[in-house]
Amino acid sequence: MTFCLETTILEPEDKNIKNAIILLHGYGGDGKDISMLSLNWKRHLPNTVFICPNGHEQCPINPSGYQWFDLTNDNVDYILEQSLKGEDILNKFIKEVKERFNLQNNQICLSGFSQGCMMSINLGLTSDSEYNCIVGFSGKIINPKDLEIRKKNSTKILLIHGELDQVVSPNFLLEAKDFFIRNNIDIETHLIKNCDHHIPIESSSIALNYILKKIK
Repeated sequence: MTFCLETTILEPEDKNIKNAIILLHGYGGDGKDISMLSLNWKRHLPNTVFICPNGHEQCPINPSGYQWFDLTNDNVDYILEQSLKGEDILNKFIKEVKERFNLQNNQICLSGFSQGCMMSINLGLTSDSEYNCIVGFSGKIINPKDLEIRKKNSTKILLIHGELDQVVSPNFLLEAKDFFIRNNIDIETHLIKNCDHHIPIESSSIALNYILKKIK
């Protein structure tokens, strides 16, 4: 079975797959980039497959990389429209993943960095049924008004952000936390000291420990 998106897949040695972690890269990245997170995680998650798709569009600022939605126009309505297109494609992709590995939403963790985090939040909370969890790095809610209208479930969320991030302001972490609390969503946040727009080992370890508590 082929997927609708080019994908880096890391299957466990034990073929009895019980869970999946879908990792969504940031703006201008690709599946191979974000798959590096799995190098440490997979040793602790023996029955988990790691699935890292490339975005459906080439990124204008990095033609060798991809994007989930266009950022060359900063109009909020345009960004929402473009992100919804990406969301539709990712929902199709996730359906394919579930069919191939015989999994349900509650066996899948959605995770992503920056733009991938933003997409993970929307995908996770607008699905008909809850995912196992959402783990986001250096992201934000794309459009809070839209998400509040479309929210269908209360998937548990972990958000991690660098306090020195100048690409996606850490203020967005606080805004997201406030949104999730107001909408009765279980949220855990961590602000990493002396960290800019990347995923340090500390963030990776916090995320792994969170996932281990959620995945059986």
